Amino acid sequence: MYVKTASLRHEITEITCWGEIAHYRLLTISGVKGYINVNTHLPKNVNLQTMNNKGFFTLSNGIKIPAVGFGTWQIPGGDPAYNSVATALKAGYRHIDTAFAYGNEASVGQAIRDSGIDRKEIFVTSKLPAEIKDYDKALRYADKTIKNIGLDHIDLYLIHAPWPWNEMGADYTKENIKVWKAMEDFYVGGRTRSIGISNFNVTDIDAILETCRILPMVNQIRMHVGHSQTDVNEHCRKNGILVEGYSPLATGRLLNNTAIAEVAKKYRKSVAQLSIRYVLQKGALPLPKSVHPAYIRQNFDINFEISEEDIRMLDSLK
Repeated sequence: MYVKTASLRHEITEITCWGEIAHYRLLTISGVKGYINVNTHLPKNVNLQTMNNKGFFTLSNGIKIPAVGFGTWQIPGGDPAYNSVATALKAGYRHIDTAFAYGNEASVGQAIRDSGIDRKEIFVTSKLPAEIKDYDKALRYADKTIKNIGLDHIDLYLIHAPWPWNEMGADYTKENIKVWKAMEDFYVGGRTRSIGISNFNVTDIDAILETCRILPMVNQIRMHVGHSQTDVNEHCRKNGILVEGYSPLATGRLLNNTAIAEVAKKYRKSVAQLSIRYVLQKGALPLPKSVHPAYIRQNFDINFEISEEDIRMLDSLK
């Protein structure tokens, strides 16, 4: 359970996981055993202005996650996904994001295995289907993902959404609490190095925080210029949850934005590069995606700094 520090009696033991001190400790609170998060703050020494594409964020359990990921949403399984991931890895990406719902987990896993890169160097994320809102089914689908990807573990596992896609906005609070317990057990069982959520708003997040043993380490949300979700970002930061931003190009809609193009020209960068860099400098982890080798490489070339003045201008765009 999530416990306020004022309620603590004494600490019983510390749990180790993946060779590091995990971010939860077993406690006795008024005679009841439970868990409490003991490390909920992102590192204070991260300089978002100068962070480059080879940088890392550190999750609340101490796991390092590459600061730029390669997304695979809408990339079909088979050659498109395999070739895109293979190209991304050759370009220097070390963080690959997939999901059961994408239908490309097997191809993504094959490209990772065939890359010749040490498994320890590649951070792999997948997601539980949004419509799975049952403890036992959640564990079964987590095992399916491991089998599909063909690795002995993944690095991050997320609940894809707080509601089924065909019921967006519906209240699945009780179900999400049960599913989060399955996520916790999947994590404690060593099948994933970290766990989190996706598309959760402040209310959805709080429902998990109030009942969990282990706090979410990541919330992956849609984030781009004109859609920064400030309330969610601030709430996550306050609770030590790293925000990942998918669709940093607004699924391509930003590419023809003349205001963004003018700013990009100042830095001799593309609209895509500026948009991806913007997400990173806002404190979130960007997840660009493409099937074109030239764009895959270009999207990773974001080692420049957007001025505070230009960040404010981009913030003002709607």
